[in-house]
Amino acid sequence: MARELLKGNVALAEAAIRAGVEAYFGYPITPQTELLEHMSKRMPELGRAFLQAESEVAAINMVYGAACTGARVMTSSSSPGISLMQEGLSYIAGSEVPVVVVDVMRGGPGLGNIQPSQADYFQVTRSAGHGNYHPIVLGPASVQEAIDLVTLAFDLADKYRHIVSVVADGLIGQMMEPAELPPMQPVRQERPDWALTGAKGRPPNTIASLVLQAEPLENFNKHLQAKMQRIKENEQRQLEMWTEDARLIVVGYGTAGRVAQSAVKRARDEGMKVGMFRPITLWPFPEKRLSPLADQANAFLVVEMNAGQMVDDVRLVVEGRAPVEFYGRMGGVVPVPEEIYDVIRDLYDKLPASGG
Repeated sequence: MARELLKGNVALAEAAIRAGVEAYFGYPITPQTELLEHMSKRMPELGRAFLQAESEVAAINMVYGAACTGARVMTSSSSPGISLMQEGLSYIAGSEVPVVVVDVMRGGPGLGNIQPSQADYFQVTRSAGHGNYHPIVLGPASVQEAIDLVTLAFDLADKYRHIVSVVADGLIGQMMEPAELPPMQPVRQERPDWALTGAKGRPPNTIASLVLQAEPLENFNKHLQAKMQRIKENEQRQLEMWTEDARLIVVGYGTAGRVAQSAVKRARDEGMKVGMFRPITLWPFPEKRLSPLADQANAFLVVEMNAGQMVDDVRLVVEGRAPVEFYGRMGGVVPVPEEIYDVIRDLYDKLPASGG
């Protein structure tokens, strides 16, 4: 198929449609409103369910109900809206129903502004709701990757009966790039055996997150932990460039990682042994590949569009084997390659003489 010029939010929506999403519930909020607008037109055209809810709280509970039927269901929002969805997300995790959530991040805290940011990292990776769980979190760095990861998100949600979040900062949602959409998948006709499908002459299914007794709830939590361990083993994803001989490794995801890559390439062109490591799964964090690099590199630089959040995960993986420095911009400010290059140059000049 030929590539076409697509806006990020529209590409996210159309990718979900082509992945067979059957129902969308959401509420408009900048900078993701074009996603909802595209859904409002395309879903009824295809005979699928679209509903603009009265709030994000209502939307996530509608998602919960529809997901209980085994349908492919999705919502999208931006940072304050995702905050409002936290309780519903926890119910969804506690009920083990598959759901896809798109968060087009904006500046905060509070209402903040509508500029791109990565300040939701803690919110989306540390649980996205109360309780002992993590959603799977995917972080695209381009419109094409947003398309590919939305398609993957539905497959992972079904595979693990789990929440999958796609987190794209506002720049990815608003930018236009050439990209290729996948072919249209048919909407599934059969429902999984756990789903609520009405009376069919079989024992009734029950879906709930309420477990009143402590020991049964502990056993369910152990089950969740075992599932998440399987996810950690099987679903870590990252992109590496120039890491094989790198003395300084730059780590960044999404737009920050994309901007940092340009700075790293300039440093490489000037003879510096600098590598690029871009996490694609923010949870599970790609520790299996990053950890061995900590035995090789003299230092790490984490670049984010926040006050320093993913840097905690990098430090946990590196475990003190090398210094981990941080550079961030906040409030919707997007760093440019030149300023990241200056930080790289300064850190590289301070590396020990040994190691080439």
